[in-house]
Amino acid sequence: MLIERLYDDDLAQASYLIGCQASGEAIVVDPRRDIGDYLRLAESNGLRLVAVTETHIQADYLSGTRELAARTGAWMYVSGEGGPDGQYGPGFDDAERLVDGDEIRIGKIVVTARHTPGHTPEHLSFLVTDGARTSSPGYLLSGDFVFVGDVGRPDLLDEAAGGVDTRFVGAHDLFESLRRVFLTLPDYVQVLPAHGSGSACGKSLGAIAATTVGYERAFAWWAPYLESGDEDGFVREILDGQPDAHAYFARMKRENQEGPNLLGSLPALEEYTADALRPLIERGDVVFVDTRHHDLVHRGTVSGSLNVPGPGTAARYGGWAYDPEAESTPLVVLAASSAEAEEGRDHLVRVGIDHVVGFIRSLDGLDLVCPPLVRVESLETADRGMLLDVRNATEFAAGHIPGATRVSAGRALWARGELPADEPIVSYCRSGTRNSVVASALRRAGLDVVELEGSYLAWVAVPGNVPAVTAAAPI
Repeated sequence: MLIERLYDDDLAQASYLIGCQASGEAIVVDPRRDIGDYLRLAESNGLRLVAVTETHIQADYLSGTRELAARTGAWMYVSGEGGPDGQYGPGFDDAERLVDGDEIRIGKIVVTARHTPGHTPEHLSFLVTDGARTSSPGYLLSGDFVFVGDVGRPDLLDEAAGGVDTRFVGAHDLFESLRRVFLTLPDYVQVLPAHGSGSACGKSLGAIAATTVGYERAFAWWAPYLESGDEDGFVREILDGQPDAHAYFARMKRENQEGPNLLGSLPALEEYTADALRPLIERGDVVFVDTRHHDLVHRGTVSGSLNVPGPGTAARYGGWAYDPEAESTPLVVLAASSAEAEEGRDHLVRVGIDHVVGFIRSLDGLDLVCPPLVRVESLETADRGMLLDVRNATEFAAGHIPGATRVSAGRALWARGELPADEPIVSYCRSGTRNSVVASALRRAGLDVVELEGSYLAWVAVPGNVPAVTAAAPI
């Protein structure tokens, strides 16, 4: 048996390819939408993809289940659990629905679905048994159910899908899934989760790739609550301090439930010269995407451009800066080569931004402007209306500039109605990266945004500046 983990550092997301070398067959679990890595991995191991499945309806990236099935002919399997709110839509009419205890057989390998609701009502985890050696499972692909050192957040349906207080049902379901499924497994079972540190699908995910049932049973923060049967204490703890859910998660959830649009074979990206690109920018026929560090952007960039650092972080930041539901203006990215541009496009399609049409290798010959900045020592006298903090809730609570209003980076573009349209906004994050992304998106949307140079770290470094702190909100 072969189990290969394919990890996307950009979104802290893991997919798995499980293969039976005896039969030459393989299944992929939780694929992302750019499927080249799965095809190459299967080919390099002499395997044929015959099945593809996913643990649940994802909210942080677009699923590649339909894409992989369309390209390879692999059979699709999705959850049939979860009641009306957890059902997959018409894009999965050809998929087989799995319920608790159903099996997928890949040669001598048995993949058994276990219904583990809590993060979402339809969530499945997959027990993997190497039938060539044993009849007992040795691995659990836990999806967003159990992570290294944490469990999946139960509040995303409220935060990203318009639910109302579903977090409490989800938290109780999560407790029961741990009791009913996870803690009944032998300690030696290896746990392979779908996310690692940096994901917004939990609040304290570990950075290592895998764990075991026994280790989590002994050392996870939730273990004492399960051991003592303290369900109410578990619910309070799991709902406290969850990270902000980005606004684009709602779109991911809807598209993944209905079935993401198929990409097929993507065309080659056009390489632009400055002379060819300049009139397109002037007419607003393209959006220029500056992929450099914000320090370089501040020295000069294209007017109206978006700062989306990349290519390896384009999905993480692109989902904050461009809303494909609101517009379809083509994107042209700054990239040193066609390969770098294609890498950036691959990352952007993971969050449903399918509009990259070309690239340019440098800014030479383009008309440049410097984004407006204000230095820390000038902040008190600056002409401004709102002081905008785009950090997460926990960062803001721990310390912020007095008088600041918080709107997280992943929500700011969608919260323009909460921001002043007729006076300057001074914005900041911790060090400047998130702030540059958000400020570029808000300026392109027509708001007057000035970035605080050096952001919060520069302000707090000034002797005499005392941060304001905020008490945690009640659950």
